[in-house]
Amino acid sequence: MTKSTFRIAVVSGKLGGVDGVSLEVDKWISVLEELGHTVLTIAGNYVRDLETIPTDRQIEIPDIRFDSEFQHQVELQVFPHMWRRPPHPSREELQRISERLETAGKELSSEFHDLVKEHEIDVVIGQNTNAMPMTLLGGVAMYHLATDHRVATIFHHHDFWWERSRFSNSRIESLLNRIMPPVDLGIEHVVISSYAAHILTSLKRVQPHVIPNCEDFERPVQRDDYNGRFRADFGFDERDILVVQPTRIVPRKRIEDSVNLVGRLQRRYPDLVHRLKFIVSLYQGDEPDQDYIELIKATAGKNDVDLHLISDRVSSVRTTDEAGNRLYTNRDVLANADLVTYLPVWEGFGNALLEAVAARVPIVTTTYLVYKTDIMTSGLRNIEIRDRYDDQGSLVVDDHVLDAIHRVVTHPDVRREMVDHNYAVGRREFGLSRLRNRLELVFSEYGDEIRASRKRLSKSKARYSV
Repeated sequence: MTKSTFRIAVVSGKLGGVDGVSLEVDKWISVLEELGHTVLTIAGNYVRDLETIPTDRQIEIPDIRFDSEFQHQVELQVFPHMWRRPPHPSREELQRISERLETAGKELSSEFHDLVKEHEIDVVIGQNTNAMPMTLLGGVAMYHLATDHRVATIFHHHDFWWERSRFSNSRIESLLNRIMPPVDLGIEHVVISSYAAHILTSLKRVQPHVIPNCEDFERPVQRDDYNGRFRADFGFDERDILVVQPTRIVPRKRIEDSVNLVGRLQRRYPDLVHRLKFIVSLYQGDEPDQDYIELIKATAGKNDVDLHLISDRVSSVRTTDEAGNRLYTNRDVLANADLVTYLPVWEGFGNALLEAVAARVPIVTTTYLVYKTDIMTSGLRNIEIRDRYDDQGSLVVDDHVLDAIHRVVTHPDVRREMVDHNYAVGRREFGLSRLRNRLELVFSEYGDEIRASRKRLSKSKARYSV
């Protein structure tokens, strides 16, 4: 039987960045195109044009930006944990906000529907639109597109709003429960871990597909003429030991624990003093907290850790800034790393961890929940720190962890054995071939609904054509 191919629209509040959702969407688009599907994207904004599809298939709708004025106004009223001095709207004011959100969302869903018909879209993929309320207007619109207009829709959930403290106590919980995510018939769901599947099944009584974060192990980053200039550009010596935190600067990443770890390492091993350089490669992103950056800086100062925040020189693609300085990708940074720290208290999966595995860099990581359920069992050999915290909330790190780190950064043969093993495991368990197989399964099982949606759209288009 010939496999069906479809025209697919991917919807997100933001694309083209170095955040986990943007990176994973790039991989999905590449694989879907390889499978013969045609993909276009609809985003609130593009940090940079996508390289995976032509620019004429990249549609921008500013109304669904994470930082739109509408989003800001609603967040201020309904998410009190996001603000130091939040307003206290009355019940009537909250009712008006909900009505305004519903009205504007329905109008936008009609705009989406028009785009679907204009571009002859068969199925829409919502990328975290109905899992995290960072584009509330987009979430409401996607809900009505799927339920009112009955367009075949796959919701790809990277994480959920109840997992974030800033969203967990909201004044629109009934709306979030209804649309994030929706559970109407004809909708398909994809999550990135077995834990997320368990939670979604328990709360919503749906059976989602599980497609873990994946990485391109066929074309891993390597040292080349471009990223080979990284150390010189930043003034690092070849003898320096570059410890890289390849994540955004958000509190749940627990970067202060990584700083403390480096501080303890150089106190235990004086031979590493002046050689250890701690690099945070990415930016604050969509969870800004200037106090947290100051905490990281203060922690580094207290530990005499040589801290480098280099997000202004890291981009989703290789290019130059206005001053002509080379910009590096996060993978370029990893190609120069001697060790990666990845100590989150919570993570949806672990995109940066997989990038480090593909770049053949040793990793020290906490055994956060999804690591336990979906990554540890794969057979990766990382330096693991049990997710235990003391009375002050700091990660408890035993001395044997420091000894293991010292051994791997000072013994090339130990490092080589570890990273080569991890690369082989990563390629088998989290490579693009696994993504390809899982996506083929999703579209095979959802194919009848997509074809039915195609017929409905065709009738609708014929009915309203002139």
